[in-house]
Amino acid sequence: MLPPTSPISTKRSDLAVYAEVIRALMLRDMRTRFGASYWGYVVVVLWPVAHIFLMVTIMLFRNMPSPMGNNPILFVATGAVPALVFQYTSREAMKAILVNRPLMYYPQVKSFDIMIARFIVETVKGFQGLLIIIGILLLLGVDPMPEDPARAIEGYLMALLLGLGMGAINIGIMSFFPGWLWGYIVLSILLYMTSGVFFLPHMLPTEIYDLLKWNPVVQIIEWVRLAYNPSLGITVDYFYVMAWGSGSLCLGLLMERTVVRRFQ
Repeated sequence: MLPPTSPISTKRSDLAVYAEVIRALMLRDMRTRFGASYWGYVVVVLWPVAHIFLMVTIMLFRNMPSPMGNNPILFVATGAVPALVFQYTSREAMKAILVNRPLMYYPQVKSFDIMIARFIVETVKGFQGLLIIIGILLLLGVDPMPEDPARAIEGYLMALLLGLGMGAINIGIMSFFPGWLWGYIVLSILLYMTSGVFFLPHMLPTEIYDLLKWNPVVQIIEWVRLAYNPSLGITVDYFYVMAWGSGSLCLGLLMERTVVRRFQ
């Protein structure tokens, strides 16, 4: 007579099956997006790196000093990296659903699983891009280490959390309004241009700065820049940013359980 299966072993087997599903989705995602060669993956990783150094080149060509008083490369990187982390994470979640929609005919695959797989891929890709940027800064003789490393890491993690939450909300909106993909691309460009990547928002008139502070990406960038220069004279509403991140994720998960499954 076979011994009864314990709840612990059943739970472990369920977790193992779920891990295999996520792993398979990640592998499929990487192959469909980056192609069969490693060069496709390298190009995608280097794309945001090239984006940052293109902006630095423009600043140097126009002889624009860093408003923070440090190296222009460091100024652009501290603004562009968290902004791009948020932008890519929130946008790629929608594209993942469009590309992998046929997989949701399998009962083991849910839209949440596709989003998690894409989020992990984007996190790894972003971390590798950050390491490349740090390596290039070291080669150029620029010290990439912030004065407060813990605060910088917290800022980057909040960019990931907010990107994941907004990505989940975007999936919910996409389930009944597919045209939202292009609408959000335009919106994300506007957010990027007004989030303080190229300037210091607190140097603008108070009325404009107070409006920009409602954008959590602005405060995430300030969060990271404070780690490099604590004497900037700005104040970040940490509770507001964390509320945006956790609130958007909760709302996105609620939409996945109700709206997305209903329209599927």
